[in-house]
Amino acid sequence: MEPLYQQTHKQVHEIQSHMGRLETSDKESVHLVENEIQARIDQIFSSLERLEILSSKEPPNKRQNAKLRVDQLKYDVQHLQTALRNFQHRRYAREQQERQREELLARTFTTNDSDTTIPMDESLQFNSSLQKVHHGMDDLIGGGHSILEGLRAQRMTLKVGLLLGNGAKAICLDLIQLSNIVCFSLKLPLS
Repeated sequence: MEPLYQQTHKQVHEIQSHMGRLETSDKESVHLVENEIQARIDQIFSSLERLEILSSKEPPNKRQNAKLRVDQLKYDVQHLQTALRNFQHRRYAREQQERQREELLARTFTTNDSDTTIPMDESLQFNSSLQKVHHGMDDLIGGGHSILEGLRAQRMTLKVGLLLGNGAKAICLDLIQLSNIVCFSLKLPLS
């Protein structure tokens, strides 16, 4: 078990030193370095499986120490695997940003078409409907005001007629009551 452990431990340190090459590699050779590191990590994982089997066959007084050493190696290799994945993720994101930047710079912009329309949204339509209702209510109130003014004028005419004769007295009283009812229903001051 000890020779395999020493060999695997040495491979882990070699991978750690190769990780530095990732940062300094040019764009063409970075894939080769990544593939080489991944192949070595896979080889170490197979050695670790063999080491786990061998550590379980160690004498009972050395077994726990052997398992601890194998677990430490496994942790180191997992850490290297994670570092490689993080590097690849950053590289993919950087390459994608460069592609998008190049596409944006190569893109030609043109003016909008002459038939461009701006769709009216619901709030604008709602606002215009409210304005129509507002003007309609103003017209309705103005019409009611005109009717009341007309009734007041008729009331004055009827009062004059009342002073002139008793025959029109019943008609005048009916029109005055009608005028008061309309004023009361519209909450206007009585004259």
